[in-house]
Amino acid sequence: MTMDRRLLRQTSFDLTTKVLRISWLYVLLLCALAAVGYAALYSAAGGSPEPFAARHVMRFATGLVIMVGVALVDIRFIARLAWPAYVVALALLAAVLQVGHVGKGAQRWLDLGGLQLQPSELMKIALVLALAAWFHRASWERIGNPLFLIPPAIAVLLPVGLILKEPNLGTALITALVGASVFFAAGVRWWKFILLALPVPFAARMAYQHLHDYQRARIDTFINPESDPLGAGYNIIQSKIALGSGGMWGKGFLQGTQGHLDFLPEKQTDFIFTMIGEEFGLVGALAVMGLLCLIVLGGMLIALRCRNQFGRLVAIGISFNFFMYVFVNIAMVMGAIPVGGVPLPLVSHGGSAMITVMLGFGILMSVHVHRDVEFDEAPDRR
Repeated sequence: MTMDRRLLRQTSFDLTTKVLRISWLYVLLLCALAAVGYAALYSAAGGSPEPFAARHVMRFATGLVIMVGVALVDIRFIARLAWPAYVVALALLAAVLQVGHVGKGAQRWLDLGGLQLQPSELMKIALVLALAAWFHRASWERIGNPLFLIPPAIAVLLPVGLILKEPNLGTALITALVGASVFFAAGVRWWKFILLALPVPFAARMAYQHLHDYQRARIDTFINPESDPLGAGYNIIQSKIALGSGGMWGKGFLQGTQGHLDFLPEKQTDFIFTMIGEEFGLVGALAVMGLLCLIVLGGMLIALRCRNQFGRLVAIGISFNFFMYVFVNIAMVMGAIPVGGVPLPLVSHGGSAMITVMLGFGILMSVHVHRDVEFDEAPDRR
């Protein structure tokens, strides 16, 4: 180890050094995205900060404090908490099935004194941490051993199964894909994913028969929305009309007709991107998508710059989780995939999702702040 590296390890615990090492440009990108959310929610309420936009600012400010606080926590300490956090998140998922709050036909939230917590969102972050802790010391030979992959595979399947029971098919699929992203980043060969994917079409066909009626309706509507234009197909039809009516430059801020005349349902949550597309057109929608892409790429850059395997895997997993939020929400409102309850992060209205996303970004920023630190034990590369 060089003298510079030794000095870096000594100063990595200094609070001032940590604050200076935070990527404030990345924080600025997050603030810009939250500002887009404020404008969209202000418009969704008919030109008023209440009831959506004002709460959005308060939640983001709280999330920002949480993010900076977590960023200052040593990544090695976070690594030690990885599996305990996973166990707690798993217990919360199990608790949801027993005492969870029921809303819109699903049991997904825990009511904690007025705060509705969605444990499935916390689980995605806890799962990334647990898988990173499992893989970060493993040799290539151990990663290539199928027996070594059984415990982390079970760690993925347990929460996925509990989330499916809520039922929440969309979040269960995202959770499985986030777990798969950490497996892939750790060095699991691509052909193993292909082997696992081969039976998926057959399993999906069997699973379709056991879906709830509203879940089957979403899939049927995705295939042919016009089959039930005033029922299951209403949301996506109105979303497409709103996006198309925005044209190239949009109708103007607060001038969207589909949203303001209440043709567009859930405009403050799942379909907030449609509001943006109608009022600011294709140019505005692409600008927001560009901002989202910069945030994802920034997370991947943090992963590339990190010198320890745990931090790399965590940064990739959290960045991929954010990407899945964005991809599913935007693809959903454009009719590319079935409609599901996935918000657009830092833009849609919602407290639990906002705080969870900012917690994830806090861990991502901790990876960046402590990108040069070394774990006490050398990784097993025998």
